[in-house]
Amino acid sequence: MGVGWLAAIIIGGLAGWLAGKLMDVRFGIFMNIVIGIVGAVLANAILSRAGIYVASGWLGYLVTGFIGSCILLFVAKLVRR
Repeated sequence: MGVGWLAAIIIGGLAGWLAGKLMDVRFGIFMNIVIGIVGAVLANAILSRAGIYVASGWLGYLVTGFIGSCILLFVAKLVRR
C-alpha cells in the first residue's frame, strides 16, 4: 500500500529534515526538505529496482526517504566544498 502525493511530500520533507539534523548539514530547512523529497523518490526507485523492499506505507517511505536523504546530503556536502 503506497502513500498519496501529499503524504509523500510531507514524509519526504520530514525525512530530509531528520537527515539534515543527523548529518549536521546547514543548507537550510527548505533545502533539506527538498533533498528529503528527492532522496525518498530516488532511494525508493533504486531499492525497488534492486529487489529490496522496505516496509510499505508511511513508515517504509520515511525509512527509504531518510536513507536517500542521507546519501544526497552527503553528496551535496562534498560538492559544496
